[in-house]
Amino acid sequence: MATDYDAPRRDKEESAGPDGIEALAKGRTDQSGSVDVDEAEVAENFELPGADLGDEELSVKVLPMQQDEFRCSSCFLVHHRSQFAKEKNGQPICKDCA
Repeated sequence: MATDYDAPRRDKEESAGPDGIEALAKGRTDQSGSVDVDEAEVAENFELPGADLGDEELSVKVLPMQQDEFRCSSCFLVHHRSQFAKEKNGQPICKDCA
């Protein structure tokens, strides 16, 4: 808190006057009148530039699993054989899931 050292000092009796906690509490206004806003409803009104993908076809080229890859039986992702950690019940497990 900044202190103005040039200002005249108050007595202890005066300092408890209008600046006391009770006076501040009385002067406080109720600010609980905030409006509840549904975030999903507000987000529907926003349109992002370039976000119109209604007539856009998305295509991904899917490659079959290669000879040096395996499918983890825990996360079901296809990993390179360098990510192989162990076998559990005869099923391969990657290093991330091990």
